[in-house]
Amino acid sequence: MKKIIALLIIVFSILSFTACTTRKETNAVDIKFWTLQMGDYAAYIYQIIRDYEKLHPNIQITWIDVPFSEGEKRTLAAVMTDSPPDLINLNPDFSALLAQKGTLQEIDESALGEFNPDIINALKYNDKVYSIPWYATSAITIYNKELFEESGVIRLPRTYKELGAISGKIKEKTGAYVYLPTITENDTMVKILNKYGVEDDYMAAAPVFEMYKELYQKDLIPKESITFTLREALEQYMAGKIVFFQGGANFLTMIKENAPSIYEKSDVTEQIKGPVGQNDFSVMNFVIPKRAKYKKEALDFCLYLTNAEHQLELAKMTNVIATNNEVLEDSFYNDYSTLEAKARSISAKQIAKITPQLKQRRNQKEVNTLVNTAVQSALLNKDSIDNILKNLNSSLENLAE
Repeated sequence: MKKIIALLIIVFSILSFTACTTRKETNAVDIKFWTLQMGDYAAYIYQIIRDYEKLHPNIQITWIDVPFSEGEKRTLAAVMTDSPPDLINLNPDFSALLAQKGTLQEIDESALGEFNPDIINALKYNDKVYSIPWYATSAITIYNKELFEESGVIRLPRTYKELGAISGKIKEKTGAYVYLPTITENDTMVKILNKYGVEDDYMAAAPVFEMYKELYQKDLIPKESITFTLREALEQYMAGKIVFFQGGANFLTMIKENAPSIYEKSDVTEQIKGPVGQNDFSVMNFVIPKRAKYKKEALDFCLYLTNAEHQLELAKMTNVIATNNEVLEDSFYNDYSTLEAKARSISAKQIAKITPQLKQRRNQKEVNTLVNTAVQSALLNKDSIDNILKNLNSSLENLAE
C-alpha cells in the first residue's frame, strides 16, 4: 500500500508539473527587443535579460542586435507590420520621425522620474514623450597642449568667438589650423546655431555665417571644413594639423591607439560654447511601436535595463554618459586621475547645462540639409549672406507647410 501511495504521489507530481509547464508556455510573454550595434556588449545584455527573466518567470526576452547601417530601414519596415518588435533602440531624429508618422506608443512621463528631466524634455515630440533615454554623449574639446603652448596664447578659448579670435596667431606661430569645423555634416551647424539662440528666424544666424565666412576666406580654417566628416577631422588632429578637436571622450581611445605621440601631447577641456552658454549632447533611446503586442511589459523591461545599476555598469565599460540622475551624481563621474576619466567627468557635468535644447522639428533631416547648404554657399561666397538667409527662411517655411 505504501508503494502504491508513493507511486500515486509521483504520478500526480509529474502531472502537476506538466500542467504548470504547459500553462507557463501558453501564457508566456515573448518580448522582442532590438538594439543598434551592441554586439560587443552581448555578455552585459544577456546577463540583464537572464536576471529579468528570473524575476519574471512568465516573460522571455528575444534580443536581436541590428547593424547601425540597417537600423532605420529595418525599423521602418517592422513598425508598419502587425507584429513589430516590442522595444527598439533608435536615435532621437528617427524616433521623432516615427512619432510624426503616428507609429509610436506615447510614454507616461511619470514613469520616467529617474531620468534627467532636461534629456526627457529634449526627447519630446509635440510636448509628448515617445522615447526612453538609454545613454548619452556630450562632446568635450581635445587639444594639442604642445602646439597651444607654442602659439603663445595664454587662455584656452571657451566660445566660438574666442576660438576664431586666436585662429590667426595659432596658424602664424604653429603652422596648424585652430580647428576643423565639420559644419556641413549632419546637424553640426544647426547645433552651433542653437548655441547662439537661433531657432526659427534664421536671419539671426547672420553673425555666425559671417564669422565662418571670414575664417574660411582668410584660410584660418581648412578648406575641407565644408566637406570633411568628424572622423576625417580626427585624422587631421592625429596628424598634428589642427590644435583643437571637438568630439566624444571615446575619441581619446582612437588617438591613443593610432597616434600615441599626439595622445601624449593631448589634454581635454569643456566643449566650445556660444553666447547662450549651454552644451550640446547626443542621446540614444528606446521606443515602443504602437502596434507592439506587449507594450506594458516592454516598458517595464526597458526601465529595468536602464535603471541606475545597469547604466553605471554600462558607463564603466564604455565612455558613454548615463541619463539616470542617480548615476550622474556617482563618484565615477568625479574622477580626474587619467585623461579618459577627466574627459568622462567633464562630459557628464555638461549634462547639467543643456538648456535650451535643440528641439526636434518636423522634417529635421531636411532642415539640416537646407542649413548646411546655406552655410556652404556663404563660405564659398555664392551670394550675400543676407540673400542666403532669406532664401533659407523661405525654404524652411515651404518645408513646414
